Amino acid sequence: MKPTLVVLAAGMGSRYGGVKQIDAVGLHDECLLDFAAYDAKECGFGKVVFIIRKDIEEAFRERLFDRVARNFDAEYVFQSPDSLLTPSQLKDYEQSGRTKPWGTTHAILCAKEAVKTPFAVINADDYYGRQAFKTLGEYLSSVSNDSTEHAMVGYVLGNTMSRNGSVSRGVCTVKDGKLEKIVENLKIYYEGDKIISEVDGVKNEFTGKEWVSMNLFGFTPKAFERFQLYWDNFIANNSTSPKAEALLPVSASEIIQNKEGIIKFFTSEEKWFGMTYPEDRQLVKEEIALKIKSGYYPEKLWEK
Repeated sequence: MKPTLVVLAAGMGSRYGGVKQIDAVGLHDECLLDFAAYDAKECGFGKVVFIIRKDIEEAFRERLFDRVARNFDAEYVFQSPDSLLTPSQLKDYEQSGRTKPWGTTHAILCAKEAVKTPFAVINADDYYGRQAFKTLGEYLSSVSNDSTEHAMVGYVLGNTMSRNGSVSRGVCTVKDGKLEKIVENLKIYYEGDKIISEVDGVKNEFTGKEWVSMNLFGFTPKAFERFQLYWDNFIANNSTSPKAEALLPVSASEIIQNKEGIIKFFTSEEKWFGMTYPEDRQLVKEEIALKIKSGYYPEKLWEK
């Protein structure tokens, strides 16, 4: 049973200032997601499911999806602020003035009907490296749909920073090869050569060697049960909020806290690059060009 790749691509890109999910960075106008889909296919994944916003559908198809779908089993689903809401929650939402989606756990639940096998989750704007896909692909191919043993790939914090602004990272506590907890740090940035996490105006210095989550998880469909419970509780308390988000690292942590399963912790030493800020695009293009020059990727990613 081949695993599925689920791509979180419905974000608003407020810091980037555009639809970064489909911005061209390859030599033949490939997007960063082309390279993720290619790596997943090379590493034994059988399907990719993109979660997008309805308003970018036409551009998404033209600039990415139709090309990927000619070479890989691909599907897309929509996430919108009114997805999965009850009539009363919908009324609250309409009065809140909210315009953004409800976060990554909400996104995963929007894709539930399209996912029939164990699945990996990635962000649309991050580059993860082929080894991480290989690690998760092999693991997810070995577990059943009802297994309670999930997985993630963690990265070294210092390898995931941007010089162009702050980043959000989940700092991981690991014991005996298993994730114990993730603490979301929403504002981590360089201050000179120091790495600073700022919470409510209070600054703490990190070493840069901490393990962090980049939202590269591997779940079996069994995890949807916890995601649904987490979402039900979240929306009951936040249906009128214009900004609150149901975050995947938080709902994943609840699997552990409620003793409903484990999350095996794999690691990657790969250096991250991604599309958080407009200034990042040139760096991403240069990094991709270097990988093509080295033979890591073919010059033209897809045959057709």
